[in-house]
Amino acid sequence: MSRKLAKIAAIILGNLLVALAVTAFIVPHGLVLGGSTGIALVVTHLVSLQLSLVVLIANVVLFVLGAACLGRTFAASTIMSTFAYPLAMAILETLPLGGFVEDPMLAALCGGALMGAGAGLILRAGGSSGGTDIIALIAQKYLHANVSALLWAIDACVIACQLPFSDSEQTLLGILALTLLTFVMNRVMVMGRSQVQLLIFSAKHQTIREKILSEQDAGVTMIPIEQGYTRQESQAILSVVPRRKLWAIREMITTVDPAAFWVISEVSEMRERSLSRQA
Repeated sequence: MSRKLAKIAAIILGNLLVALAVTAFIVPHGLVLGGSTGIALVVTHLVSLQLSLVVLIANVVLFVLGAACLGRTFAASTIMSTFAYPLAMAILETLPLGGFVEDPMLAALCGGALMGAGAGLILRAGGSSGGTDIIALIAQKYLHANVSALLWAIDACVIACQLPFSDSEQTLLGILALTLLTFVMNRVMVMGRSQVQLLIFSAKHQTIREKILSEQDAGVTMIPIEQGYTRQESQAILSVVPRRKLWAIREMITTVDPAAFWVISEVSEMRERSLSRQA
């Protein structure tokens, strides 16, 4: 139950951050946006309506379409953001946030970072932001189209519709905010899970193996290998460790076998099982 409540809290917080970014940084400076919010911005330029209301209508229409075409599982992951985002936006619209930042560049950076953090929290908790993503997912299901390409195409169309109401600076800064959104979102999704993978080649692999297990309290996997030039059979050590242990392990390897070499690569996420060693 506590895990479920934590996920709900993360989705609510994520939507609050996205709504704050839009109301405090994006809208006051007239920056362009993609997604259902971008569609709502176009509508509010043509019709005098509250932005949060138009976002709610767009989200509900897309949610009903997605539930009908994509099923209950999708609807369950999307329903909270469908209503939480416009509700948070409606509350924030009543606050004097318009003059929070005067520099448009700073507004684009802050807005993009906040939107990325919010979207990352939503996806990390297993939720979905809904919106125009639903159109891309439906197209993938029935037309077998590429989701990423469709999302870029949809956002490009939405941004193009805003061009008559925005100057070149607002357009470019809006694109900058969307780019930063993507970068921050990807980082938040793997935050706390990112580790490094070590692939170690050494004649003293057994000694290194024991030291990693005992001194660093990290797991290892021994991989049978054959050296390409000598055709000699040996073993390599594969270990995935947190970044904070990397320096100590490198120092230990150099001390044990100065001739050893290793390959280090970044791992976005690792699922591990609990193991206990018996004496």
